[in-house]
Amino acid sequence: MTRALVLRAGRLSLRASGRAVVVDAILACVLLGCVTLALMLGSRVLSPGEVLAALAPGADATDRLVVLEWRAPRALAAALFGACLGLSGAIFQSLTRNPLGSPDVIGLSAGSYTGVVCVLSLGGAGYLALATGAVVGGLATALTVYLLAFRRGMHGFRLIIVGIAISAMLSSVNRWFSVKADLDVALQVAVWGAGTLNNVEWLPLSYSAMAALALVLVLPAAGRRMRQLELGDDTAGMLGLSVERTKILLVVLGTALTAVVTAITGPVAFIALAAPQIARRLTGHGSVDLTGAALTGAVLLSTSDLIAQHAISGVVLPVGAVTVCLGGGYLVWLLVRESKNS
Repeated sequence: MTRALVLRAGRLSLRASGRAVVVDAILACVLLGCVTLALMLGSRVLSPGEVLAALAPGADATDRLVVLEWRAPRALAAALFGACLGLSGAIFQSLTRNPLGSPDVIGLSAGSYTGVVCVLSLGGAGYLALATGAVVGGLATALTVYLLAFRRGMHGFRLIIVGIAISAMLSSVNRWFSVKADLDVALQVAVWGAGTLNNVEWLPLSYSAMAALALVLVLPAAGRRMRQLELGDDTAGMLGLSVERTKILLVVLGTALTAVVTAITGPVAFIALAAPQIARRLTGHGSVDLTGAALTGAVLLSTSDLIAQHAISGVVLPVGAVTVCLGGGYLVWLLVRESKNS
């Protein structure tokens, strides 16, 4: 029997298994280690003590510049965006009740990508313009997929099939934009579309962090509704849940979490797909585990970014190229495992 921990603060209470708490604590420590390594490694290698000294007032100007201005935004962005993707994947996998139900697969990442490509093609620039394009593109795609998949209710398998078709169409549109656009715009779209954390700066990162914080504040209520939905639509309805309205709200929430990332990094594959499933296996949760998914996603993207920066000497790869390679192997393993179980 799994021991459970119950934390209470006034009328609020949180129940978690002992195993989940231990695993989440380990993941948090691993994440802290990844962020520390990201601050230490580079053309100028620093020790942990030098990193801490650079964060203190009166630090060496060069070390402070390297740590705070060059490395810290990228390291924190990897952790934040990995967490957002992990949460988004958990929402959609719970909604579709399918391990393939992630924003990558059902077309939402491609929709956000299309929105940003349209903005770039029209001459837009800056974080706010790209963020607007990502949000509008993602929500428009989510609405299209939802309406096409809706038949007396929204069913997970139909949503995935429709999403795959929409994703293929949008990928063709994105390639067409790249071919028809001016050379400078096409190069910008190609670099951004690879999924990259290069040149992440404090100002757009702060905007993304505020948007992510606002979305995270909704997650406790969303988590309770997701657990009710996992009991089945009929049972959830009997418990007083407005099923279709809840599904729409969850789609909007998951899409917004994806758009927060896509606006800065471009489409980053694999994280949203793998993080929730890995978290479930680590924590032993049979239902949705938002905390574990967020921490796992943060660790996966932070690790991938370390590989992208330092795997090849003198070459900084787009982080999306690393996650695609890892994701391909994971997807093959997942498909083989699911076929054996069936």
